[in-house]
Amino acid sequence: MRRWLGTTLITLFAAGTSAAQKPPLLPEKDVAALANELSGETAKRNLEGLARQHRQRGSQGFHAAAELMAERARAYGLSDVAILQFPVDGKIFYGTQRSRPAWDAESADLWELRDGGAQVKVASYEAEPVVLAEDSESADARADLVDVGNGTKESDYAGKDVKGKIVLAAAQPGAVQDLAVGKFGAVGIVSYAQNQKTAWWGEDENLIRWGHLETFSPNKTFAFMVSLKIARAFRDSLAKGETIHLHATVQAGQHPGNYEVVTATIPGADPKLKDEEIAFSCHLDHHRPGANDNASGCVTILEVARTLQKLIAGGALARPARTIRFIWPPEIEGTLTLLNAKPEFAKRIKAVIHMDMVGGGPETKAVFHVTRGPMSLPSFIHDVAWAFAEFANEQSYKFAATGKAEYPLVAPEGGKEPLRAEYSPYSMGSDHDVYQDSSFAIPSIYLNDWPDRYIHTNFDTAANIDPTKLKRAAFIGAASGYFLAGELAKRTDQISKVAERGAMLRRFQKLTRDQSLSKTDAEDAEAGYCYYEREIDLQLAQLRGQNQEASNKQERRCFTDHPAFDAPDSTKKEQSTSYRRKQDPRGPLAVFGYDYFVEHAKSAGLATPKLLSYEGLWGSGEEYAYEVLNLVATAHSRARIWEEVSAEYGPVPYEMVVEYLSVLQKIGLVEQVK
Repeated sequence: MRRWLGTTLITLFAAGTSAAQKPPLLPEKDVAALANELSGETAKRNLEGLARQHRQRGSQGFHAAAELMAERARAYGLSDVAILQFPVDGKIFYGTQRSRPAWDAESADLWELRDGGAQVKVASYEAEPVVLAEDSESADARADLVDVGNGTKESDYAGKDVKGKIVLAAAQPGAVQDLAVGKFGAVGIVSYAQNQKTAWWGEDENLIRWGHLETFSPNKTFAFMVSLKIARAFRDSLAKGETIHLHATVQAGQHPGNYEVVTATIPGADPKLKDEEIAFSCHLDHHRPGANDNASGCVTILEVARTLQKLIAGGALARPARTIRFIWPPEIEGTLTLLNAKPEFAKRIKAVIHMDMVGGGPETKAVFHVTRGPMSLPSFIHDVAWAFAEFANEQSYKFAATGKAEYPLVAPEGGKEPLRAEYSPYSMGSDHDVYQDSSFAIPSIYLNDWPDRYIHTNFDTAANIDPTKLKRAAFIGAASGYFLAGELAKRTDQISKVAERGAMLRRFQKLTRDQSLSKTDAEDAEAGYCYYEREIDLQLAQLRGQNQEASNKQERRCFTDHPAFDAPDSTKKEQSTSYRRKQDPRGPLAVFGYDYFVEHAKSAGLATPKLLSYEGLWGSGEEYAYEVLNLVATAHSRARIWEEVSAEYGPVPYEMVVEYLSVLQKIGLVEQVK
């Protein structure tokens, strides 16, 4: 094993050296055209306009943002520009997504009323829309403030009279409202929920985090978000026995409306392939300013669209065989709605380049990731994306270190730091989850920043966005999408080379992970790894036009013929117990503002499966559950599903997987097959 690892490292370094000599996959003239035309400044100017809008689902601000994207797409000469509308009212379902009513706010202010009639404004929606939690309802309330700590447990309210009061809570409003308002009679919430727990969590006491109430809670209320600095002052005063009297006024609420999805295309040239599409995706919704999350992704795919359209129209690039589509939806719920309401989209799209947070400059502390798909959906497209990302890494590092590079990919108004992109295993959290759900099985390249210390706060501003980073993300996306839109059957040798390199990188990452496993678990994980690599080999064989028998003879990238390991219950009956996913409903089970699994399991009187709260070495319960359902489509048997999900996220008790599959069957999502 050690000898093989050493050989692998030498091979990787040698490949990196040769890759630096010239661009991968595309002719150098095409790479040069993309590198010269892509503009980080143009992308950032569009971002500055987009970041002015408070882009909540179905709102006037979202519609203004959609109109901006559509107007720019038309100005850039794209085809088929449209703003598609899908009705939402809280009752209509799109696959597993219960549509959430549109939500708008007109005004909201929070005042502290002091002795002598003085009023101090604590929060203003007009100044910073992020201070009003999404799904707040209209109110005009004067009430005392009561500190309930986290506010998520009944014990937090012990000995405290909150009826008719406003509660001060550390948790997100949605996690508090059913107890505070529904059970104990509070009239509203002030939350100082902090940002995601990165190394910078709680470091800046002036941050105000974006807040959410539960869309479908019967306990309608309002909630204001305040900074840790304000919350500490409130808590200190209350701890001294002082009274804090607040006046909250809100004009806001849910209403029937539409999800809006902006889309445009660059038509393909090949009569046989133009009905197939390579899609660029982002999510257009967010609070204002929401610059990196996710104005950055939206304007970067817009810049890809502008660049490709201009170069193709001017003859600098050949028109690709396949159509290239650009999609600007509300996050997750908009994508899931589109693929369910317009099944022809799901049928035509063969691969996706999804961008969610791709512009974070040094102040954000962001690390840029080229994220692979789940093990349940192997694809060589991730190796294509990594080839271009690695080229950008090499060129940007060479420029940073020496001041000279053939393709530095530096924007005049941007930074000069090296990119240092990471080739990362699958992680959840954006629209790529929808595309790669087994209902649709569309492989997706996911370009994303993480961590970002300002995500979901009022400090996620355009000032923290680096035009150079936007240009580099656009380059990786544009080069990948343009290559994939070509005639891939003629490029199998090139794809095989980058896929071989990708296999070695994945192998190295697996061996690194194996150090956290017992010898038995490490050996068992080999089978899951081999399934993934063998599927990519099969895809390449099919591109070459080989039949199943011939493709089975191709050299495999598994380094042993390790057999699938046995489940604890290795009886013949157990090994033959297989499942298939039903055709409907389509989509992942935990979506925005609604959990299909939880609601249906509760209605059936079923206990919450232990898998949902399991924490593995490299994944959480949500990720295990997502993959188990996905693997039903490809792995089928209990033992094989357990085997593969354990290889991906770390060993998990077999009984937990069986229990989850049983609940999926009882709520009608999967069925046993003989």
